Amino acid sequence: MRKAFRVRRTTYRFSMRYRLHNYTLCKMGSKKVIEKLADTEKIIGEKVPQVSVAPATSSKRKIQDGVVNIQATFNNTIISISDTKGNVLAWASSGNLGFKGSKKATPYAATRVAEVVAERVKKFGVQDVSIYVKGVGSGRESAIRAIINQGMQPRMIKDVTPLPHNGPRAKKPRRV
Repeated sequence: MRKAFRVRRTTYRFSMRYRLHNYTLCKMGSKKVIEKLADTEKIIGEKVPQVSVAPATSSKRKIQDGVVNIQATFNNTIISISDTKGNVLAWASSGNLGFKGSKKATPYAATRVAEVVAERVKKFGVQDVSIYVKGVGSGRESAIRAIINQGMQPRMIKDVTPLPHNGPRAKKPRRV
């Protein structure tokens, strides 16, 4: 049973609630909310078990080699670290860290992004990285320096900024 209604030209769908023993599981988008039903304790006469959340454990995957992709544009700096197969381990952007407007493209913002991504990847044990830099933004060099300062050894640094071979299309000739 699904309900749909329109709010500000957007359609939201809520799936039905599933009844699990003494709890109600409400699936709302990507979040799952577990609500405790108040009536069940009185009806059944026994205590309702507590919902336990598993503690965050360290990663079982140990990855030695990684690939760092730095995209430095005039407006933002995006850094992602993946394994050699292409599975992304962590990513961040300067906008994601709270920088707004023209501050997103500064070298300081790129340094902070690189530090955050390197901290997230440390639990995987990444040590040797290949660095690919794309774009012409001002955060290129500072992001590379920050990644090296976090203890990762660069195996290779490569600029993969796309360049046109023939340039843009020429203007049409002027008619006189």
